Amino acid sequence: MTAVTCHNLEFGRTRLEFLSCGCSSNASFDRFSVRNYAKGTVRNVNRAFKARQLLCFQPEIGPRRVFSTNTPEALLTGITAGTAPVLDLKEESRSAASLTNLFEIVAEDLQTLNKNLQSIVGAENPVLMSAAEQIFGAGGKRMRPALVFLVSRATSEIVGLKELTKEHRRLAEIIEMIHTASLIHDDVLDESDMRRGKETVHQLYGTRVAVLAGDFMFAQSSWYLANLENLEVIKLISQVIKDFASGEIKQASSLFDCDVQLEEYLIKSYYKTASLIAASTKGAAIFSGVDSYISEQMYQYGKNFGLSFQVVDDILDFTQSAEQLGKPAGSDLAKGNLTAPVIFALEKEARLRDIIESEFCDTGSLEEAIGIVKSCGGIQRAQELAREKANLAVQNLQYLPLSSYRLALEELVNYNLERIK
Repeated sequence: MTAVTCHNLEFGRTRLEFLSCGCSSNASFDRFSVRNYAKGTVRNVNRAFKARQLLCFQPEIGPRRVFSTNTPEALLTGITAGTAPVLDLKEESRSAASLTNLFEIVAEDLQTLNKNLQSIVGAENPVLMSAAEQIFGAGGKRMRPALVFLVSRATSEIVGLKELTKEHRRLAEIIEMIHTASLIHDDVLDESDMRRGKETVHQLYGTRVAVLAGDFMFAQSSWYLANLENLEVIKLISQVIKDFASGEIKQASSLFDCDVQLEEYLIKSYYKTASLIAASTKGAAIFSGVDSYISEQMYQYGKNFGLSFQVVDDILDFTQSAEQLGKPAGSDLAKGNLTAPVIFALEKEARLRDIIESEFCDTGSLEEAIGIVKSCGGIQRAQELAREKANLAVQNLQYLPLSSYRLALEELVNYNLERIK
């Protein structure tokens, strides 16, 4: 086996796809294709994985294996001129990617989850069940449980676990229930009439039923969480529910506030979006039985990917149509929720502050504000922020063995960025 010892990992930026450790080595790597990873056909990957591992030593954590990865716009330094890229993911493969393709390798896991969600919510509450079905069946991507399954299978390979445990599967179900409950409550608080192109629960059943449906799903998920009997995971997921409330309070207290800082926006985005994703990925790693350093890297992956995902969503609120969004375009700005594109635009254009602080009282003022955000660089700078967080997410995957599951986790980050190209 070709191995080198190194002490530091430093990240640079490029679209090439290499791995190096910043140390002196003449080890060469063969180019190989992993274009069919989504179907699990990674024969070439597995051969290279077994034959060409890098051994990295960090004093505080001891020796660890570091594996080559596809890292768009994030390159480990130390590559000598002429070194061939380890992964060669073609641009046409990337552009053709879809969530269906990315999640194909956990499709059976997701099918099982879909079947179990109804019984988990509880058939003894027909009104609540009907409300839950409205959102479960509203075209959700099941991204969060898919992340649980992908990380579960990627980390299981480290410890030689052949099949997912019942805890892995229950965690995915709990995560989807918590996410669904948060959406129901979000729609009530935001007075949203549409979700994913369909009427929201409170529009169909009234605010009382919507609040009760969300409360019931939070409570039911908490009961199943307690029955997992893993204190670390219980604390992790319980914190998420607290974070949801903190995020809503932060958002409600800063509406139309043009002095809101980017850091405050990121904290709120963590509470409302990234916290659940980070808990999903870390919880999956914990149930695989990997060491705490790996599970922490999975937490950081979920946090950085979640932040990137939220920034992209906030960009799309300005760049997509109401039909594409499944809700009115510019709806966050109209309600006074100032997101990354607006925060960046406020640094450039004083007129935007005047319009926002007037709470769009004049006819056409919302459209004018949207135009300013688009014209003065707010969108572009938000795109840079999304890419920055995406690069960090990919870096967090470096300690996973190369597999179809890890590649899917990396490509999910790429897929998210493709939404704003």
